[in-house]
Amino acid sequence: MKKFAAAIAFLLCIALGAPAQSNAPKAAPAAPPADISGMYTFLREGEFVQIDVDGGVVSGFISRYGDSEADRGAFLDQMISKGSLEDNKLTFSTRPLHGVVYEFKGMVERGEGKAPGAEGYYVLKGTLTQTTTNAEKKATANSREVVFKSFPADAMTEPAKKKD
Repeated sequence: MKKFAAAIAFLLCIALGAPAQSNAPKAAPAAPPADISGMYTFLREGEFVQIDVDGGVVSGFISRYGDSEADRGAFLDQMISKGSLEDNKLTFSTRPLHGVVYEFKGMVERGEGKAPGAEGYYVLKGTLTQTTTNAEKKATANSREVVFKSFPADAMTEPAKKKD
């Protein structure tokens, strides 16, 4: 009986001390995307976001149409003041321009584009917050879910000039 009790105690020590092994596959961390630098759609036709990534630091600008009475219809370039890309998490915010600041928090994902350089090869999915400050210094923030698609590579280069 003593041998039986010793054997059970031994097996319990092994069972409690051994690390549990799981056959479940481990979730792979989000793979950092390749270079996502380039142009992406923005809120309206003709508007775009230029994203430049260098070592996880994001810079660039938003080219958009003005909405206020003073700039309605004018094309404005609004610079990104700070931004970062960590794995596939992208954040950026712009400098104020005519009382408007944009902030994006989201993810970079592979889109429907078939090859690098194709339209929609990458998409930026997340929340865009537009904060507008009026003349009385009252700020109003509006957030919405957005999806910005990458432009095709040939849209970012100048067309070849014809030779005479």
